[in-house]
Amino acid sequence: MKQIYLDNNATTTVKPEVLEAMLPYFREQFGNPSSVHWAGRMVSGAIEKAREQVAQLLNCSSAEVVFVSCGSEGDNFAIKGTAEALRHKGNHIITTTVEHPAVLETCEYLEKNGFEVTYLPVDKDGMLDLADLEAAISDQTILISVMWANNETGNLFPINEIGEIARRHKVRFHTDAVQAIGKVPVDVQAAKVDLLVLSGHKIGAPKGVGALYLRRGTRMTRFMHGGHQERNRRAGTHNVPGIVGLGVACELARLNQEKDYAYVRRLRDKLEQGILSTVPDVKLNGHPNPDLRLPNTLNVSFNFIEGESLLLFFDMKGIAASSGSACTSGSLEPSHVMKAMGVDIVLAHSSVRFSFSADNTEEEVDYILAELPPIVQRLREMSPLYQREEPTPLHCDECRMVHKAS
Repeated sequence: MKQIYLDNNATTTVKPEVLEAMLPYFREQFGNPSSVHWAGRMVSGAIEKAREQVAQLLNCSSAEVVFVSCGSEGDNFAIKGTAEALRHKGNHIITTTVEHPAVLETCEYLEKNGFEVTYLPVDKDGMLDLADLEAAISDQTILISVMWANNETGNLFPINEIGEIARRHKVRFHTDAVQAIGKVPVDVQAAKVDLLVLSGHKIGAPKGVGALYLRRGTRMTRFMHGGHQERNRRAGTHNVPGIVGLGVACELARLNQEKDYAYVRRLRDKLEQGILSTVPDVKLNGHPNPDLRLPNTLNVSFNFIEGESLLLFFDMKGIAASSGSACTSGSLEPSHVMKAMGVDIVLAHSSVRFSFSADNTEEEVDYILAELPPIVQRLREMSPLYQREEPTPLHCDECRMVHKAS
C-alpha cells in the first residue's frame, strides 16, 4: 500500500542533513555546554553556530535568538514575559480568534490574573480587518499578538502592516511564525516584530526544539528559572543535538525557500483545482486568493460527511491528512478557526487539511485525486443529510462551493 504523507503542518520528517549533523552530539560530543572543561567547550561552539544560522534566516542578530523547547513554550514565554514586564504600563493585550491554542490559552490565563484581552474577529475568508486592530488599541495596550500564518487555513496575515501599526502606537508586537518559517520569507526587520516564535519540527528539525526572536532592548520577565543559560533569559540544560539540528534546518530553509515555495505551490494548486473540479459540494476554507495562503496548505470542506470519517478512509488508502475538528472532553467540537470564520457547523465538521512538503510528488497528488471522489461518494451515500438534500444550483458565489447539479 502506498504511504502518502500530507500532514506536514503537524510535523515534518527530519531532513537527512539535519540528522547527520546531530548524530555526533549524542556520543562523541556529549558535554554540557555550561561546563567550563573541554567537553563543554566542544559543544558550546556548536550552539552558537546554530544561533547564527537561525539569525540569518530571520535577518537578526544572533544575540537576539533564544532557544526554547517548542513553539508553545516560545509563545508562553513571549506573552507572559511581556505581560509581567510591562504590567506597570498597562494590562491590555490584543490577539485574534484564530490563534494557535498556545496563544489563546495563554491569554485566557492572563485574563484570570488581572489582564484584559481583546480577541479580534476575522471575516468569512479568515482575514483580519486592520481598522478593527487599530481601533482596539488603547493607552493600556502593551502587546499585540497575531500569527504570521494560520495553521489550519494557511492564511497569511498582513504582518508588515501590523508591525507598522504597533510601532506607531508604541505597542510591543509578537507573532507566532511556526507555520510560516521555511515556507514564506520571514524578515523580522521588515516586519517590525519584537518577538517571533518558530518550531524545529515544522521545518525538518527534530521535535523538542524551537527558538524565540527577542528584539534587542525588549524587556522581558524570565519564564523559566533555575539556571543562567541563554544569557539568563531561559533556564535549563541545552538540548544540544536538537539545537544543532534546528540550525541546519534553518540554513536549508534559507537556501531552498524560493525553490521549495514554487514546488509545493504547484502541488497544492494541482490538488485544489482537481478537487474543486471533480468533487461536488466542496468548500474552500481560507482566502480565495492563493497568494494570500501558505503555498503548501489546502483546507476544504466536503459537505454532508464527517472529516474524521474521510480521514479513516484515507488512512486505509495510505493517505495521511488532518481534520479541522478537534476531540475534546469526549465530544467532537468544530475547529475554533472554522467557527471564527462563521463556517456552518456541518461544513466545519467536514473540513480536511492537506499540507505538503518538498518530499511530496505529483504522482501522489494524482493518486489522491483518483481515490478521493469514490470515497466521498460512498460516505455521502451513507449520510441521511446528503440523501435529503434538495438539488441546488451548480454554482454558489456566496460560499464558493460547487454544488450538485439538478
